[in-house]
Amino acid sequence: MNKLLICTDGSQYSEHACRYAAWLAKNTSLEIHALYVTDLRQYQGSFIADLSGSLGIQPYDGMVGQMQEIENQKAKFVEEQAVKTFEAEGLVERLKFHHETGLLVDVIDDFTDEETELIILGKRGENANFATEHIGSMMERVVRATDRPCLVTSRAFKPITKVAVCFDGGASSRRALQYLATHLEFRNLELHLLTVAERHDEDEAADHLSEAEAILDAAEITATYQLLNGVVESEIASYVEDADINLLVAGAYGHSRIRDLLIGSTTTELLRRCHVPVLCFR
Repeated sequence: MNKLLICTDGSQYSEHACRYAAWLAKNTSLEIHALYVTDLRQYQGSFIADLSGSLGIQPYDGMVGQMQEIENQKAKFVEEQAVKTFEAEGLVERLKFHHETGLLVDVIDDFTDEETELIILGKRGENANFATEHIGSMMERVVRATDRPCLVTSRAFKPITKVAVCFDGGASSRRALQYLATHLEFRNLELHLLTVAERHDEDEAADHLSEAEAILDAAEITATYQLLNGVVESEIASYVEDADINLLVAGAYGHSRIRDLLIGSTTTELLRRCHVPVLCFR
Protein backbone atom coordinates (compact mmCIF):
# COMPACT_ATOMS: atom_id res chain seq x y z
CA MET A 1 0.00 0.00 0.00
CA ASN A 2 1.34 3.44 -0.91
CA LYS A 3 1.73 5.96 1.86
CA LEU A 4 1.83 9.62 2.80
CA LEU A 5 4.65 10.71 5.09
CA ILE A 6 3.92 13.80 7.21
CA CYS A 7 6.65 15.65 9.10
CA THR A 8 5.08 17.17 12.20
CA ASP A 9 6.34 19.07 15.24
CA GLY A 10 3.15 20.31 16.88
CA SER A 11 3.40 23.78 15.31
CA GLN A 12 0.55 25.57 13.55
CA TYR A 13 2.14 24.80 10.20
CA SER A 14 2.36 21.07 10.90
CA GLU A 15 -1.22 21.01 12.17
CA HIS A 16 -2.36 22.27 8.78
CA ALA A 17 0.04 19.87 7.05
CA CYS A 18 -2.00 17.10 8.70
CA ARG A 19 -5.22 18.69 7.40
CA TYR A 20 -3.84 18.72 3.85
CA ALA A 21 -2.78 15.10 4.28
CA ALA A 22 -6.32 14.25 5.34
CA TRP A 23 -7.68 16.06 2.27
CA LEU A 24 -5.40 14.03 -0.01
CA ALA A 25 -6.05 10.72 1.74
CA LYS A 26 -9.82 11.13 1.96
CA ASN A 27 -10.62 9.56 -1.42
CA THR A 28 -7.69 7.15 -1.58
CA SER A 29 -6.44 4.07 0.25
CA LEU A 30 -3.13 5.68 1.20
CA GLU A 31 -1.54 4.70 4.50
CA ILE A 32 -0.72 7.77 6.63
CA HIS A 33 2.57 8.01 8.53
CA ALA A 34 3.21 10.97 10.85
CA LEU A 35 6.85 11.48 11.85
CA TYR A 36 8.09 13.61 14.75
CA VAL A 37 11.86 13.91 15.13
CA THR A 38 13.53 15.12 18.31
CA ASP A 39 16.39 17.33 17.14
CA LEU A 40 19.63 15.65 18.21
CA ARG A 41 21.43 19.00 18.31
CA GLN A 42 19.75 20.03 21.56
CA TYR A 43 21.75 17.30 23.35
CA GLN A 44 25.01 18.18 21.63
CA GLY A 45 25.19 21.98 21.77
CA SER A 46 28.13 23.86 23.27
CA PHE A 47 25.98 25.07 26.17
CA ILE A 48 25.16 21.47 27.16
CA ALA A 49 28.81 20.48 26.80
CA ASP A 50 29.86 23.40 29.03
CA LEU A 51 27.37 22.29 31.66
CA SER A 52 28.82 18.79 31.69
CA GLY A 53 32.22 20.27 32.51
CA SER A 54 31.04 22.70 35.17
CA LEU A 55 28.40 20.59 36.90
CA GLY A 56 30.05 17.20 36.79
CA ILE A 57 28.84 14.07 35.05
CA GLN A 58 26.05 13.06 37.46
CA PRO A 59 24.08 16.36 37.43
CA TYR A 60 24.66 16.54 33.66
CA ASP A 61 23.20 13.04 33.14
CA GLY A 62 20.21 13.99 35.25
CA MET A 63 19.58 17.13 33.21
CA VAL A 64 19.76 15.26 29.91
CA GLY A 65 17.36 12.68 31.29
CA GLN A 66 14.92 15.45 32.18
CA MET A 67 15.22 16.93 28.68
CA GLN A 68 14.50 13.51 27.17
CA GLU A 69 11.42 13.13 29.38
CA ILE A 70 10.18 16.55 28.26
CA GLU A 71 10.68 15.49 24.64
CA ASN A 72 8.73 12.28 25.25
CA GLN A 73 5.87 14.32 26.68
CA LYS A 74 6.00 16.65 23.69
CA ALA A 75 5.93 13.68 21.32
CA LYS A 76 2.74 12.47 23.03
CA PHE A 77 1.20 15.91 22.53
CA VAL A 78 2.19 15.92 18.84
CA GLU A 79 0.70 12.44 18.41
CA GLU A 80 -2.55 13.47 20.13
CA GLN A 81 -2.80 16.49 17.85
CA ALA A 82 -2.34 14.33 14.73
CA VAL A 83 -4.83 11.73 15.97
CA LYS A 84 -7.41 14.45 16.60
CA THR A 85 -7.06 15.79 13.05
CA PHE A 86 -7.39 12.42 11.33
CA GLU A 87 -10.07 11.19 13.71
CA ALA A 88 -12.25 14.14 12.68
CA GLU A 89 -11.93 12.99 9.04
CA GLY A 90 -12.58 9.32 9.79
CA LEU A 91 -9.01 8.36 8.88
CA VAL A 92 -7.43 7.60 12.24
CA GLU A 93 -7.34 3.83 11.59
CA ARG A 94 -4.90 4.48 8.73
CA LEU A 95 -2.58 6.63 10.87
CA LYS A 96 0.77 5.40 12.18
CA PHE A 97 2.81 7.73 14.40
CA HIS A 98 6.59 7.59 14.72
CA HIS A 99 8.91 9.38 17.17
CA GLU A 100 12.61 9.32 16.37
CA THR A 101 15.71 11.18 17.54
CA GLY A 102 18.21 12.66 15.10
CA LEU A 103 18.10 15.23 12.34
CA LEU A 104 14.95 15.28 10.23
CA VAL A 105 16.82 15.38 6.94
CA ASP A 106 18.68 12.18 7.92
CA VAL A 107 15.85 10.34 9.67
CA ILE A 108 13.37 10.93 6.86
CA ASP A 109 15.57 8.92 4.51
CA ASP A 110 14.89 5.80 6.62
CA PHE A 111 11.13 6.36 6.27
CA THR A 112 11.14 7.02 2.54
CA ASP A 113 10.90 4.19 0.03
CA GLU A 114 9.26 3.40 -3.30
CA GLU A 115 5.87 3.19 -1.60
CA THR A 116 6.14 6.77 -0.35
CA GLU A 117 3.74 8.66 -2.59
CA LEU A 118 4.31 12.08 -1.07
CA ILE A 119 6.12 13.86 1.76
CA ILE A 120 4.12 16.60 3.47
CA LEU A 121 5.68 19.23 5.70
CA GLY A 122 4.98 22.78 6.83
CA LYS A 123 6.73 25.72 5.25
CA ARG A 124 7.97 26.67 8.69
CA GLY A 125 8.15 24.98 12.07
CA GLU A 126 8.14 25.75 15.76
CA ASN A 127 9.86 29.12 15.33
CA ALA A 128 7.30 30.41 12.82
CA ASN A 129 6.62 33.55 14.86
CA PHE A 130 10.24 34.70 14.52
CA ALA A 131 11.75 36.07 11.28
CA THR A 132 8.39 35.68 9.59
CA GLU A 133 9.65 36.35 6.05
CA HIS A 134 11.97 33.34 6.16
CA ILE A 135 11.19 29.73 5.35
CA GLY A 136 12.30 26.81 7.48
CA SER A 137 15.90 25.76 6.85
CA MET A 138 15.14 22.12 7.68
CA MET A 139 12.19 22.15 5.26
CA GLU A 140 14.45 23.38 2.47
CA ARG A 141 17.06 20.72 3.27
CA VAL A 142 14.43 17.96 3.11
CA VAL A 143 13.03 19.16 -0.24
CA ARG A 144 16.54 19.35 -1.67
CA ALA A 145 17.58 15.93 -0.37
CA THR A 146 14.63 13.68 -1.22
CA ASP A 147 13.61 12.35 -4.62
CA ARG A 148 9.95 12.09 -3.52
CA PRO A 149 7.38 14.80 -4.32
CA CYS A 150 7.06 17.21 -1.38
CA LEU A 151 3.95 19.16 -0.49
CA VAL A 152 5.07 22.23 1.46
CA THR A 153 2.01 23.57 3.24
CA SER A 154 1.09 27.10 4.29
CA ARG A 155 -0.03 28.59 7.62
CA ALA A 156 -3.77 28.00 7.12
CA PHE A 157 -5.71 25.15 5.50
CA LYS A 158 -7.94 25.89 2.51
CA PRO A 159 -9.64 23.23 0.37
CA ILE A 160 -7.89 22.92 -2.98
CA THR A 161 -10.01 23.91 -5.97
CA LYS A 162 -7.57 25.78 -8.26
CA VAL A 163 -4.13 24.48 -9.17
CA ALA A 164 -1.39 26.33 -11.04
CA VAL A 165 1.49 24.39 -12.59
CA CYS A 166 4.79 26.05 -13.49
CA PHE A 167 6.11 24.42 -16.66
CA ASP A 168 9.58 25.18 -18.05
CA GLY A 169 10.15 22.11 -20.19
CA GLY A 170 12.44 20.50 -17.62
CA ALA A 171 12.30 16.93 -16.37
CA SER A 172 10.82 17.91 -13.00
CA SER A 173 7.94 19.86 -14.56
CA ARG A 174 7.16 16.94 -16.90
CA ARG A 175 7.13 14.66 -13.87
CA ALA A 176 4.68 17.04 -12.18
CA LEU A 177 2.30 16.90 -15.15
CA GLN A 178 2.43 13.11 -15.24
CA TYR A 179 1.66 12.99 -11.52
CA LEU A 180 -1.39 15.23 -11.92
CA ALA A 181 -2.55 13.22 -14.92
CA THR A 182 -2.49 9.91 -13.04
CA HIS A 183 -3.98 10.99 -9.71
CA LEU A 184 -7.74 11.23 -9.70
CA GLU A 185 -7.88 13.65 -6.77
CA PHE A 186 -6.40 16.34 -9.04
CA ARG A 187 -8.26 15.64 -12.28
CA ASN A 188 -11.47 17.45 -11.33
CA LEU A 189 -9.77 20.62 -10.14
CA GLU A 190 -9.46 23.86 -12.10
CA LEU A 191 -5.99 23.69 -13.65
CA HIS A 192 -3.83 26.62 -14.83
CA LEU A 193 -0.64 25.93 -16.77
CA LEU A 194 1.93 28.74 -16.52
CA THR A 195 5.07 29.36 -18.53
CA VAL A 196 7.20 32.47 -18.04
CA ALA A 197 9.25 34.09 -20.80
CA GLU A 198 12.33 35.78 -19.34
CA ARG A 199 14.48 38.22 -21.33
CA HIS A 200 11.98 38.29 -24.23
CA ASP A 201 12.52 34.56 -24.89
CA GLU A 202 8.90 34.12 -25.96
CA ASP A 203 9.43 31.54 -28.73
CA GLU A 204 11.01 29.02 -26.36
CA ALA A 205 8.33 29.68 -23.73
CA ALA A 206 5.60 29.18 -26.33
CA ASP A 207 7.16 25.83 -27.27
CA HIS A 208 7.07 24.78 -23.61
CA LEU A 209 3.44 25.76 -23.40
CA SER A 210 2.62 23.69 -26.50
CA GLU A 211 4.47 20.70 -25.06
CA ALA A 212 2.51 20.92 -21.81
CA GLU A 213 -0.77 21.21 -23.70
CA ALA A 214 0.04 18.06 -25.68
CA ILE A 215 0.78 16.13 -22.47
CA LEU A 216 -2.48 17.21 -20.82
CA ASP A 217 -4.54 16.68 -23.98
CA ALA A 218 -3.26 13.11 -24.17
CA ALA A 219 -4.46 12.60 -20.59
CA GLU A 220 -7.80 14.25 -21.47
CA ILE A 221 -7.25 17.04 -18.95
CA THR A 222 -8.57 20.54 -19.62
CA ALA A 223 -6.50 23.51 -18.51
CA THR A 224 -6.14 27.27 -18.90
CA TYR A 225 -2.78 28.11 -20.51
CA GLN A 226 -0.95 31.34 -19.70
CA LEU A 227 2.28 32.73 -21.18
CA LEU A 228 3.68 35.31 -18.77
CA ASN A 229 6.50 37.79 -19.35
CA GLY A 230 8.99 38.93 -16.74
CA VAL A 231 10.83 37.56 -13.73
CA VAL A 232 9.63 34.02 -12.94
CA GLU A 233 9.17 34.45 -9.19
CA SER A 234 7.34 37.77 -9.45
CA GLU A 235 5.07 36.76 -12.32
CA ILE A 236 4.01 33.46 -10.78
CA ALA A 237 3.45 34.94 -7.32
CA SER A 238 1.26 37.69 -8.81
CA TYR A 239 -0.72 35.20 -10.87
CA VAL A 240 -1.29 32.94 -7.86
CA GLU A 241 -2.71 35.86 -5.89
CA ASP A 242 -4.76 37.43 -8.71
CA ALA A 243 -6.32 34.13 -9.86
CA ASP A 244 -7.01 32.94 -6.28
CA ILE A 245 -4.90 29.81 -6.82
CA ASN A 246 -4.74 27.55 -3.75
CA LEU A 247 -2.06 25.04 -4.84
CA LEU A 248 1.11 25.72 -6.81
CA VAL A 249 2.99 22.87 -8.51
CA ALA A 250 6.63 23.44 -9.44
CA GLY A 251 9.96 21.79 -10.07
CA ALA A 252 12.30 21.87 -7.06
CA TYR A 253 15.84 23.18 -7.17
CA GLY A 254 16.48 22.31 -10.78
CA HIS A 255 19.79 24.15 -11.07
CA SER A 256 23.10 23.26 -9.46
CA ARG A 257 23.57 23.87 -5.74
CA ILE A 258 26.50 26.23 -6.54
CA ARG A 259 24.28 28.36 -8.79
CA ASP A 260 21.62 28.53 -6.09
CA LEU A 261 24.16 29.74 -3.54
CA LEU A 262 25.47 32.43 -5.87
CA ILE A 263 22.28 33.94 -7.27
CA GLY A 264 19.45 32.41 -5.27
CA SER A 265 16.87 29.78 -6.05
CA THR A 266 13.58 30.19 -7.92
CA THR A 267 12.08 27.41 -5.79
CA THR A 268 13.01 29.12 -2.53
CA GLU A 269 11.61 32.44 -3.74
CA LEU A 270 8.32 30.83 -4.81
CA LEU A 271 8.01 29.15 -1.41
CA ARG A 272 8.66 32.48 0.30
CA ARG A 273 6.38 34.65 -1.85
CA CYS A 274 3.40 32.38 -2.49
CA HIS A 275 1.12 32.02 0.53
CA VAL A 276 -0.35 28.75 -0.71
CA PRO A 277 0.88 25.13 -0.53
CA VAL A 278 3.58 24.30 -3.08
CA LEU A 279 3.90 20.76 -4.47
CA CYS A 280 7.57 20.33 -5.40
CA PHE A 281 9.02 17.76 -7.81
CA ARG A 282 12.69 16.92 -8.22
